[in-house]
Amino acid sequence: MYDALEDAALVEQCRQGREAAWSTLVRRYQRLVYTVPRRAGLGEDAAADVFQATFARLFEHLHRIDDAARVRAWLVTTAKRETLRQLERQARVVDLAGAAAPGGADAEDGDFFDRLPAADPLPEALLADVQELDALRRAVERLEPRQRQLVELLFLHDEPLPYAQIAVRLGIAEGSIGPTRARVLARLRALMAGG
Repeated sequence: MYDALEDAALVEQCRQGREAAWSTLVRRYQRLVYTVPRRAGLGEDAAADVFQATFARLFEHLHRIDDAARVRAWLVTTAKRETLRQLERQARVVDLAGAAAPGGADAEDGDFFDRLPAADPLPEALLADVQELDALRRAVERLEPRQRQLVELLFLHDEPLPYAQIAVRLGIAEGSIGPTRARVLARLRALMAGG
């Protein structure tokens, strides 16, 4: 029911206390939010903490978000900030015994601070890539089942499948794959452009 709603309408439903709308919003952006700390080098537990803190902050501040259509950008920014907090916490937890001992861990592995992830959890270019991949994933999910299956067979295998195999799996003529592929890619471009 809520899956088809645009972000602004979905946020409005969340503001009205609709639990199913919240579930849809979290499901829609869970991969994107979780990717931010993972790309910054945080482990699963720390990434889960970032995820939880990000959505907790959204719950707290939902009524203060001026442009509900920009909830995605708000979530990414918040996830970046929470990731920085996690990185700062990890930097403060130093094994002083190993670092202080002559010939200890630092002597073997280099300076402790050289082993920390970069202070910037996700360069802006990489963040843009992550957001674009999320938009593409969401667009693919909106395709009709046969169109989605064609995209999966054409692009989501480690080794590209020959058209002959794709034709057999889809039960269509091999010669129709190229034109069908063009129509599906045009549909994907339209979905990503907001159509």
